[in-house]
Amino acid sequence: MGRRGLAAAFLFACALFGGPAAAQTSSASPTLDAVRARGQLVCGVHTGIAGFALPDSRGVWQGLDVDLCRGLAAAIFNDPAKLRLVPVSSSTRFTALGSGELDVLFRTSTQTMLRDTTLGLRHAVTYFFDGHGFMVRADSGVQRVAELRGATICLVQGTTNEQVTADYFRSINTPFQPVVFERTDQVAAALQAGRCDAFGTDASQLAATRASLPNPAQWSVLPERFSKEPYGAYVRRGDDNWFDIVRWYTTAIIEAEEQGVTAANAEAMRGSSANPNTRRLLGVTPELGQALKLDPLWAYNAIRAVGNYAEIYDRHMGPATPIGLPRGPNEQWTKGGLLYAWPMR
Repeated sequence: MGRRGLAAAFLFACALFGGPAAAQTSSASPTLDAVRARGQLVCGVHTGIAGFALPDSRGVWQGLDVDLCRGLAAAIFNDPAKLRLVPVSSSTRFTALGSGELDVLFRTSTQTMLRDTTLGLRHAVTYFFDGHGFMVRADSGVQRVAELRGATICLVQGTTNEQVTADYFRSINTPFQPVVFERTDQVAAALQAGRCDAFGTDASQLAATRASLPNPAQWSVLPERFSKEPYGAYVRRGDDNWFDIVRWYTTAIIEAEEQGVTAANAEAMRGSSANPNTRRLLGVTPELGQALKLDPLWAYNAIRAVGNYAEIYDRHMGPATPIGLPRGPNEQWTKGGLLYAWPMR
């Protein structure tokens, strides 16, 4: 066999038998290679909305989306701190991702057909189910959105909420006056100043905005919902391995809740569980990590760093938080919700 033949045989053997160690040093993903070379994941998040992404009193960013970024960093590096968060507005988020400024976008971004097919991006998997609603002053007397005839409605630029609001009022032949802002905190200030009669956005963000106002009891979130707003992480097209990593990492966080794996018990379950699904998830058997070209402990490291889906949700939006948002459709499918982990086998 000549030199070329020997080289080809060697490469084939490495691909076939290289195992986890080989997976650590090479990948089929330009994004993963760039992340590893940089030593840091760059993750796009909201400019500031409680529950999803907001600096705390110490200036440390907290929220569901922030924790998903931290968990992904842990899955790659076994270190959630190897992360740079980049706050991006609704109108710039997809441009920033497409231009390469970000590796991934976890930013309350609704999955839609046109976003998935026309922006050069892909959304990975739904991690939060929401719907468009409206918030008004509690003493306004408004009980239904149809009563907001001629009302001034605050909206955030570059969101699906602009179109949903316009479509609804057009469908009932009712005029309204939109007032568009770049950021949610600008909307909150406008509401307090009386510039808007209502705020139209996703229900979770209405609850978060309401909780942030000086007197939340002065505001009422109307019960109607006018759209489906499934949030998903976005990545650039053309990097299938990176797409797979983001998709199955997010699924692993949901799967961990289904299997009862938490940040506190992951180590014990890894050592004692006889459940084949749990053993795969926690890297006792290495095939999931090998398939993604990650360390066999990728999901275990992520769960140890940020917890399972329920832990993340309760930490930032649950009953013990000012938002106090019931899980509703974000409950597990076995409890009447829509959250459903795809089979990890």
